Amino acid sequence: MSWLQALLLGLVQGLTEFLPVSSSGHLMIFRELLGVDSEGFMDFTVMVHFATVMSTLVVFSKPVWDILKGVFKFRYNDQTDYALKIVVSMVPVAIVGLFFKDKVEALFGDSLLVVGISLTVTAALLFFSDIFGKRKPSDGQQGPSEARNGISVLQAFIVGCAQAVAVVPGLSRSGTTIATGLLTGVRRDVMAQFSFLMVLIPILGEQFLDLLDVFTGEAVFGAGAGSLSLLIGFVSAFLSGLFACKAMVALVRRAKLSWFALYCLVAAVLIFIIA
Repeated sequence: MSWLQALLLGLVQGLTEFLPVSSSGHLMIFRELLGVDSEGFMDFTVMVHFATVMSTLVVFSKPVWDILKGVFKFRYNDQTDYALKIVVSMVPVAIVGLFFKDKVEALFGDSLLVVGISLTVTAALLFFSDIFGKRKPSDGQQGPSEARNGISVLQAFIVGCAQAVAVVPGLSRSGTTIATGLLTGVRRDVMAQFSFLMVLIPILGEQFLDLLDVFTGEAVFGAGAGSLSLLIGFVSAFLSGLFACKAMVALVRRAKLSWFALYCLVAAVLIFIIA
């Protein structure tokens, strides 16, 4: 992988991670377009995902800090409740990561057919969330939720199941979780923040496990991609992710997700034509 390919793929990851259009699917599409070899691509994918997690921490630094301060007061408060629901949302993806990691990685092969099918599913989810998502008729905004912090434990678990399914390339993680949350009655502003915060620990955990394998000699991280490409990809994804994360929060609160559904559908059709 050349430095220019790493730069472009990092930009793709950063710009699409927070938009409901599937960053993993776009990485595979652009890998094909740029002629990037599949060797080391999984390590590169992990690295640029880690970069966008870092950009999420920067954008949401205040709520993250507030949650940590509340949790370490060692009493059940709003922050502890929120943290508990994030933990609940992590259970399904943890099960997938522990028991089905090899099967998930096999999906990141050379075929784009899986990406096309998944983008179609993403489009359907986004479209139906706009139609059936609960709204106030007066101002177009969703009504208040009775659950503490705007999301219940059950809703958090259902959204977590959606995140676990969204490990499939082409199935947008942010799009799937946000759409699922809206369909279960979570407010748009609540779901935007929860969707981005719930992915922090799983990605950081995955990065930690990969580094642990490297330190124990069980794996050679980045052997196919190269250290320079990994570094350039990380910086590129981090900087573009800062912009995309802020933009997506604003879009989820105001814009119709159907426009993203249309984009995903068009991209899927193009893939079916050329695949």
